[in-house]
Amino acid sequence: MNDSSEELLKTALYDLHVELGAKMVPFAGYAMPVQYPLGIVKEHKHTRQNAGLFDVSHMGQLRVSGANAAAALETLMPVDIIDLGVMKQRYALLTNEQGGIMDDLMVTNAGDHLFLVVNAACKQQDIQHLQQHIGEDCEIEVLADHALLALQGPEAAAVMARLAPESQELVFMTAANLDIDGIACFVTRSGYTGEDGFEISVHNDDADRLARTLMVQPEVEAVGLGARDSLRLEAGLCLYGHDLDQQTTPVESSLLWALTKSRRADGARPGGYPGADIIMRQISEGVTRKRVGLKPEGRMPVREGAVVIDADGKEIGHVSSGSFGPTVEGPVAMGYVAIDYVAVDTRLFALVRDKKVPLSVVKLPFVQQRYYRG
Repeated sequence: MNDSSEELLKTALYDLHVELGAKMVPFAGYAMPVQYPLGIVKEHKHTRQNAGLFDVSHMGQLRVSGANAAAALETLMPVDIIDLGVMKQRYALLTNEQGGIMDDLMVTNAGDHLFLVVNAACKQQDIQHLQQHIGEDCEIEVLADHALLALQGPEAAAVMARLAPESQELVFMTAANLDIDGIACFVTRSGYTGEDGFEISVHNDDADRLARTLMVQPEVEAVGLGARDSLRLEAGLCLYGHDLDQQTTPVESSLLWALTKSRRADGARPGGYPGADIIMRQISEGVTRKRVGLKPEGRMPVREGAVVIDADGKEIGHVSSGSFGPTVEGPVAMGYVAIDYVAVDTRLFALVRDKKVPLSVVKLPFVQQRYYRG
């Protein structure tokens, strides 16, 4: 797609972003705010200390319904959907026949349907994949008329309690239909920053009013995609197309925790999804590389694509995400390294403009995750 603004899609909050002075950039086919006048570092810190409001309406929102929807969806992912409780949410993965990750997504049992949030860049692929494989068993509805807002940070709960008191009953990875200041919303207590927070699905017609209602709360600032990226990286969270892709399996991605026990080799419903044999063999036999946290020395960020070498100069991996972490006050990165080098405190080097930058393998996340579990 051409990056001219005329051809970019716009979310329901586009005019509000412009009004707020956002710097708009092309992202996954949409014109999206990368930052506001406050700036990326201050937006990042405000989210860690107070509450940030993100427009994530470029993400795909899908409703999958039908008597066999849960069983059908399970045939496409190594995750328990059949036993997912009502108004409970789960992180999930769509896999291909090679065991690679087609997308990572959120699945919520909304009672009479499953509510899916998929990545913007994978949206059309995912819809086609679902239609092709389970379209005869389920109704798959794309909620193109809905926006998605994320309110994130330690003060998010206080803001929501003021506007929708019932939100106080939610804990991490649960959902509810709530009225927020009289606006009907579907809310999950989840997010992509490592902080407590909420993701709010709302009809496009009400999105601007909801955003303004949240923005006038004293704890809340608008936050763009720039700070969203540094926040998720500090929290050790993967970005599809960078840390995850179709050539990389969940085991290599260090996402074994996301593969529900009931779907593993010794579980109640083992396999039955694309690439299951490859993934289960990797679980039992191991892999040749893995995703790890990487902490560069000094102040220079080590960016995506940088080659990682050992002390002898042997190429043993690459950086998949890298940035400056405002909370940790230094550079942070994630990447894939050969299995012999994944131990915490292993000393390695990244090549940045032909210079060797020392870095160490570290345990993720870089900042403590502060999800509200009750």
